Amino acid sequence: MIHNRHATRWSLTVTLSHTSLHCIIPLTYGHPSRYPVFVASLPFATLAHTMLCCTWIRMLAANSYDRQVTEAARIVAEGGVVAFPTDTVYGLGADARNETAIQRVFDIKGRPSDAPLPLLLSDISQVPSVARDLVSAARDLAERFWPGALTLVVPAIPPFSAALVQDGFVGLRIPNDPFCLRLIERFGGPITGTSANLTGATPCMTGDDVRKQLGKKVDYILDAGRAGGGLPSTVVKVTEEGIIILREGAIPGNVIQAALDERASAPSPKE
Repeated sequence: MIHNRHATRWSLTVTLSHTSLHCIIPLTYGHPSRYPVFVASLPFATLAHTMLCCTWIRMLAANSYDRQVTEAARIVAEGGVVAFPTDTVYGLGADARNETAIQRVFDIKGRPSDAPLPLLLSDISQVPSVARDLVSAARDLAERFWPGALTLVVPAIPPFSAALVQDGFVGLRIPNDPFCLRLIERFGGPITGTSANLTGATPCMTGDDVRKQLGKKVDYILDAGRAGGGLPSTVVKVTEEGIIILREGAIPGNVIQAALDERASAPSPKE
C-alpha cells in the first residue's frame, strides 16, 4: 500500500493470476473515507478480480475504523475528550458522569458555563438512566425522529452534573451515525454531544476541520470521513404543557409540529 502525499490518497496494487489490478482509495489526510470510492485501471482484470480487490480494501478500512472506535472509547473511559463524526457535525465526547472531563469540554470550546451540554445515547433504553419518564409528546417525537437530528430537552434525574442541566432539564439525542453509536456502545454509557468547534465558530465537518480549530486540545479524533449533515440538530424542550423549539436545525420546526399533530389525530388502538 502506497501513500501519495501530493494526491492525498492511498493506492493498493494487487496482482491476481498475473493480472495487475490497481485500485485507488481517496482519503482525507491519511484516513479511509467513510464510504470508499474505488477507481481501478483494469485493462486485463476481470470483474471477479475487481470485486475481490474492493472487498480487501473494505476490510482494511473496517479494521481501521474499529480500532479507532475502540481507542476513542478507551480514552473517554479514562476521562479524556475525543472528537467524532455524527449525522450532523463532528462532536466532542466526554464521560457524562465525569465532572473533570465535562469541564474540559467547556474549556476546549470556550463555552459559557450557563450553556449546558447535551448528551448522546446509543439506544432509547438508556433514557431512564439520565431522565425521568418521557411525557407522551417526547415519546412521540423520539419514536418519529430517533435516531436522527433531534435533541429532546426533558426533565433530568438528580443528582446530575450542573454543567449538563438547566432548570432541571437535560438535552438528549440518539444520533443516526454508525461510528458515533458504536463509540457510545463501546464506552457503555451516555457521552457529551456538543459540536467540536470553538463557540461561535463554524461547525467542523471533517477531522481536519477539528485539527485546524482545536489543534491538540482534544485527546483523540475519531476520523471517519465527513460528518453526515451540515446543520446542527433541532432542539425541542418538552413539558407537560407542550413543546418549545429552542433551536431550529436540521429538522424544520413545522415538521416537528406536523409529526405531533399527526400523532394526536391518529385513532387510538381501541377505536
